[in-house]
Amino acid sequence: MILLNRENRVLGIVDISTGGVSGTILDPKIIFSMALKANTSSIIISHNHPSGNLRPSHADIKLTNQLKEGGKLLEIVVWDHLIISNDSYYSFADDGMM
Repeated sequence: MILLNRENRVLGIVDISTGGVSGTILDPKIIFSMALKANTSSIIISHNHPSGNLRPSHADIKLTNQLKEGGKLLEIVVWDHLIISNDSYYSFADDGMM
């Protein structure tokens, strides 16, 4: 997770979860807890897909929607959710899903 201030300057980068080959768990409560502790104004979430498949899973879409809604309540903007592979990336924002 990238933590940003009001001017979109990076306050820090935080590892939320480390998973195995087939998956990991990201908990919105932990994400927002860390964002609140850093007094951040906005965040960008990212994770990798080691398989190279950049298509968001149902879990990716669900998490993104939870973060968008939670961010509204906490006044923390969720700018993007990026999926990274060795060769490319997928951006929820670029795809109009933010």
